[in-house]
Amino acid sequence: MKRINLALQGGGAHGAFTWGVLDRLLQEDDIEIAAISGTSAGALNAAALKAGMVQDGRAGGRAALDALWHRIGAVHDLRLTGWIAQALPPVGVLNTWAERFMPVSAMDAAALVASPYALGPLYRNPLQPIVEGLAFDRVCAGVGPALHIAATNVRSGKIKVFSGAELAPEVILASAALPTLFQAVEIADPATGQTHAYWDGGYTGNPALFPLFKRDLPDDILVVSINPLFRDDVPNTPQEIQNRVNEISFNSSLLRELRAIRFVKRLIGENRVERGAMKDVLLHMIADDALMTSLSVTTKLTPTPYLLHTLKEAGRKACDGFLTRHKDDLNQRSSLDLDAMFDDSQQS
Repeated sequence: MKRINLALQGGGAHGAFTWGVLDRLLQEDDIEIAAISGTSAGALNAAALKAGMVQDGRAGGRAALDALWHRIGAVHDLRLTGWIAQALPPVGVLNTWAERFMPVSAMDAAALVASPYALGPLYRNPLQPIVEGLAFDRVCAGVGPALHIAATNVRSGKIKVFSGAELAPEVILASAALPTLFQAVEIADPATGQTHAYWDGGYTGNPALFPLFKRDLPDDILVVSINPLFRDDVPNTPQEIQNRVNEISFNSSLLRELRAIRFVKRLIGENRVERGAMKDVLLHMIADDALMTSLSVTTKLTPTPYLLHTLKEAGRKACDGFLTRHKDDLNQRSSLDLDAMFDDSQQS
């Protein structure tokens, strides 16, 4: 039995790619998922997977993921649901504003003319009924993969990782709370009695890898990446610039952790630290940058059934390719070449 940890990135509707990866991975009876760190859409995937597996093993995990994304597909457009649909003029008018007066996308225009706080007590997060539909008694269960969900403390700007009994619907909503679209989610700290406001975890940990460094967990971390790390072209239109800024922002924390892991692995390899003093993490990654570079921040917020199905199938294909090439590497060696990733001489 090969034991691994999963690190699931956030990226809105593009998280359906991770759905496909997990759906295929769960068909491997000889791979055990020990722990999962997830952010935003990755947090949704992680919670659904855990709840389903606790109920009915691998088949239950696949069924729970299917149910989650079918419900997300019914939302259609996160930008124009709930508060923002009521606070904005008709879509045609908004598009006219964007085209004639502002060199930004309709989504940016929405953020400039309306706030998620505009409706006050009438506000409702469109993800709330989806998240509340998850069986949190199973999400928090002491059996199955350990879950770690990242959110960003609005006041301090620091990452907060929720685990175990801390997990609740509010935690998943906080992890996915893009500040231009959703109100900050307030969560009470039972240890201090203080209430803290949280935004999307992607700003500080997308996903957080450090919770997976614990000694009792396997050395292997499989990262499912849905934000392209590299693009060939320099963006020049407002929409392209906005899209690349979004990708860079939501990859920055992951890149910092990967660079730190590379540094530690170099110290271990050069015998500069006592062997066993620091964990020698074995890293793997599943991604499809060719597909993701053809999409944009707009499609992250428009979870149409067709898009979700396409991404799921792409995720299954990417996972199948990874297993063909690297299944034998699991629990033996890293398949992600960090030296190549951070070799600036190979990038133009």
